[in-house]
Amino acid sequence: MLRKKCQSPELKLRPVAATETVLNDRCAKKDTIGPLEKNRRLPILSRMDKRARLAVFLSGGGTTLQNLIDRIADGRLHAEIAVVISNNRTAHGLVRGERAGIPVTVVDRKAYGTREEFSQAMFSACREYRANLVCLAGFMQLIVIPEDFAGRVLNIHPALIPAFCGKGYYGHHVHEAVIASGAKVSGCTVHFADNQYDHGPIIIQRAVPVLDDDTPETLAERVFREECEAYPEAIRLVTGGHVRVDGRKVIRIIAEDQENAEKTK
Repeated sequence: MLRKKCQSPELKLRPVAATETVLNDRCAKKDTIGPLEKNRRLPILSRMDKRARLAVFLSGGGTTLQNLIDRIADGRLHAEIAVVISNNRTAHGLVRGERAGIPVTVVDRKAYGTREEFSQAMFSACREYRANLVCLAGFMQLIVIPEDFAGRVLNIHPALIPAFCGKGYYGHHVHEAVIASGAKVSGCTVHFADNQYDHGPIIIQRAVPVLDDDTPETLAERVFREECEAYPEAIRLVTGGHVRVDGRKVIRIIAEDQENAEKTK
């Protein structure tokens, strides 16, 4: 397994593993049920020790990563990004991470025979950097989530799940399909990830209008503005212990409920 630390000016990466299933197969019903589905009810998520340490998985330009970097820098998100991991050696998101002084790692899917082996390598890197929450940020792969990260992997999708989240719905394809369908509303969804595409319990959804003269580009821009608010908010809710998962539902809890739950542990 190749591991190199990144240094400027040349971007040098720490390859650990990579995934291969493309977002094209989103919402595939044949995928295995993940740890979140094994229990009808999960306990209230404890407040994460000290500051949340994020591992960001990405495959492309890293605009979602940049939003998180900016929110942390201006104090609106109390977290730190422990590592950026990509399956794509040429992803611009790696450059964004390096510029922000964040360790970056490449995970080469071809180095692993199965999705399970790939996933083990991915989450080994998370443990190595002591990440306690994984944020999928335009990550074009399917992973198998281990038990110790159940309820600790989030994903954002540029549509209102369960709409426009099937095969082929990723990036601009989502917005093209929304416009072609005549839908009047679109938006974004942040959800807990499981072992299926765009399937886990929904934490936050934010809606935007679809205008008569919209193009995929103008709609994408409007949706992304909401993504920039929704993802940090979801991270705050999860890392602050302000939600619990009950089957398919994510329930927000008030301070009194949280205090009682902490006392019973």
